[in-house]
Amino acid sequence: MKLIFAPASPFVRKVRALAHELGIQDSITLHPVKTTALSTADDARAANPLGKIPALIQDDGPTLFDSRVICRFLNDKANGDMYPTNTLYDVLTLEALADGIMESGVTIVYETRLRPAEKQSTEWMDAQWSKITSALDSLELNMPPALHGTVNMAQIAMACALSYLDFRHDDRNWRNTRPTLAAWHQAICDRPSLKTTEPTD
Repeated sequence: MKLIFAPASPFVRKVRALAHELGIQDSITLHPVKTTALSTADDARAANPLGKIPALIQDDGPTLFDSRVICRFLNDKANGDMYPTNTLYDVLTLEALADGIMESGVTIVYETRLRPAEKQSTEWMDAQWSKITSALDSLELNMPPALHGTVNMAQIAMACALSYLDFRHDDRNWRNTRPTLAAWHQAICDRPSLKTTEPTD
C-alpha cells in the first residue's frame, strides 16, 4: 500500500499513528507530496479527485481517501480494536470532534499563508479559533470516558489534533486554562506511535 502524505498534516498523522498502533506501518510506503489548497500536487489529485490528503493506494483494491475512511479500513484489515464495539459511537463522535479541531486549525493556517496580508480576514480566523476553543472547553469541563482506558481511535485522533495546535498555533496557548486536557495530552504523547509521527515542515 502507498500513502499519499505530507508530514505536517494532522489528518495524515492520524493514519500513520494508527498504522503504528496496529503494527502495520512497514506495509505502507510513504509517498510525500507538496500540496496546498491553491496548488494541488499532481499525485494528490491522481489519487483523490478532490486533491486532498491522505489517500491510500491499495495494491489490489480501490484507492481510499479521507482519514476516517482510511483508519477504519486499516483497523479492519489488521483485525484491530481501535473502534471497540461497546463504545463505537462515542469513539466515532470524538474522532469527528478531533477532525473538526484539525480542520479549523488548518483553515487558519491557509488564511495566513495562502492569502495576501491585505486580504486576510481576522473575523474569519477568530471564528475558526472560536470553534476550537469551544471544543477544548467542552473537553476540559467533561473529559469523555472514551479518552481514558485502552487506547482507541478517539484518543489517537484527539492527540493529533491537540499536537497540531502546538505545532501551528502555539502562540495561542490553548493549554493555559485547560490543565486537565493539557495533562492528558502530555501523557498520551509518550506513546511510540505519536513520538514517531511528530509533524514536520
